[in-house]
Amino acid sequence: MWGIMKDYRWLFSKALKILLHPAALHACNVDKTSRVCSKSELTNCEVDKFTYIGYGCFMVNTKIGRFCSIADRVSIGGAMHPMQYVSTSPVFHAGDNVLGVNFSHHMIPDTPISIIENDVWIGQGAFVKAGVTIGTGAVIGMGAVVTGNIGPYEVWAGNPARLIRKRFDDLCIQQLLESKWWNFGDDELKEYAKSFNDPAVFLEIYKQRKK
Repeated sequence: MWGIMKDYRWLFSKALKILLHPAALHACNVDKTSRVCSKSELTNCEVDKFTYIGYGCFMVNTKIGRFCSIADRVSIGGAMHPMQYVSTSPVFHAGDNVLGVNFSHHMIPDTPISIIENDVWIGQGAFVKAGVTIGTGAVIGMGAVVTGNIGPYEVWAGNPARLIRKRFDDLCIQQLLESKWWNFGDDELKEYAKSFNDPAVFLEIYKQRKK
């Protein structure tokens, strides 16, 4: 009985968190198969199929591919402050700002688009600089600070983030990229998914079927 009560309390607290802190989406296009968890704020973002974005994330001008796993409190992109001006404060820029004051209206560059390709896993609390591209299959460790582009199937971690290793050898990576499995239809994915625990087996089946 106590176990059932604890389950109900857990479900109630989860539901309350979603109700009190729903995700805030502005000018976004999120595929119906994807999920954005509570307290996340997304502005001008595109999220493709079967991707989830965790709790309390912040993203601006970001394109996210298919099958991505983005953990809680990840930050991608953000406003740019012109360091070449006398001041970096937004009160000297054009447009609205949090302080509600404009002493001048100098134009600033648009925030560059960040691109997260397909099947990317970004760990909890990672920060990704605006304009960065993270390649398909890459893994970003929790708390990493990413300031430059990351190649496909590379594992990066640290502050600043550095390359730890590649997930697979170069030939396997090339063949996985050529397969573009993330574009398969649902029925095709169900068949191939049986071999997803072994890249070599998956690639062999894929080559046989494509002959």
